[in-house]
Amino acid sequence: MISLEDRTVLARDIDVAHRAGARLERACSEAGITVRTLQRWKASDGLVTGDRRPSAVRPTPSHALSAEERETLLRVANEPRFADMPPARIVPTLADEGVYLASESSFQRVLRAASQSRRRGRAKAPHASRPPSTHVATAPRQLWSWDMTYLPADVAGRWFYLYLILDVFSRKIVGFEVHDTDDASHAAHLARRAALAEGIHAMPVKPVLHGDNGSTFKAITVLAMLHWLQIRPSYSRPRVSDDNAFVESLFRTAKYRPEFPATGFADLDEARAWASRFAHWYNHEHLHSGIRFVSPAQRHDGHDALILEQRHQLYLQARSRAPRRWSRHTRNWSRVDVVTLNPEREKLLVPDIAEDQDKQRSAA
Repeated sequence: MISLEDRTVLARDIDVAHRAGARLERACSEAGITVRTLQRWKASDGLVTGDRRPSAVRPTPSHALSAEERETLLRVANEPRFADMPPARIVPTLADEGVYLASESSFQRVLRAASQSRRRGRAKAPHASRPPSTHVATAPRQLWSWDMTYLPADVAGRWFYLYLILDVFSRKIVGFEVHDTDDASHAAHLARRAALAEGIHAMPVKPVLHGDNGSTFKAITVLAMLHWLQIRPSYSRPRVSDDNAFVESLFRTAKYRPEFPATGFADLDEARAWASRFAHWYNHEHLHSGIRFVSPAQRHDGHDALILEQRHQLYLQARSRAPRRWSRHTRNWSRVDVVTLNPEREKLLVPDIAEDQDKQRSAA
């Protein structure tokens, strides 16, 4: 519905364009209306009174509910047995008793007019879940993510528990432990070990540690340790499984490695030995696709920029030797400078990152 002010402006602009030589149909199309709409506005004082539909007087339909019928619907809907029922349940119940008063939609309209159609009973109104916690890392030791996963034993029903902390920017495993019980003290001890190994005590700004809503990571023991380390905790939204995607992806990589035992671990020592070998492979040998196929240790130590630049120069030399084999730019070896956890607002936080990378690829 177009307001009177907008109608006047559109009609004036179309008239100016038409007088300047533009076709009336094309001018109306650019304004978003048809020629017939403009003609109707001019013929029925639409440019003076505006749209009269909101104030139009409409006759009451002959089949509308009478005032007595409306009162009957309200009285029935407010009976004790129906007080907490919506019309979708009231109407079938009455039908089973051989009573028809009105349709479900008529019940709904009458209750809405009486301000009784919302939350009949103890049910609470639905509310939107909070947005995910968005964190941005531009260097190592700014954003950590941790979680716990189950490692199967060779005895059905028995598990070992792998606690792991990942540096989100570099993807390096900065701490891990394997235990035969799930306890908050293990998580607190791991956080302390990782903080000491990474020198967090000497940093002016401590990292954020993101985890899920598991009771282990929200226990008082863990929160006290994080407070003592001055590490700020962050948590996933309730009942949301993908707010901690970096660690979940790492666990998937771990459990699909060829050396992961298909029949489970014989004992705790075997599980710890496997975890140690996997962490070394992941940090120093694994070329991670999310960081341009450098190892997490190389990125964590700041060596990835030189490696990627060398790859870029190699590709430029290859293109110069056989330019007809390269229809466009070379492969993108630019460094990933920003990593975002739960990037719901990534465009607002780092709006020019993609543009800079596109410029670099074009220059290549």
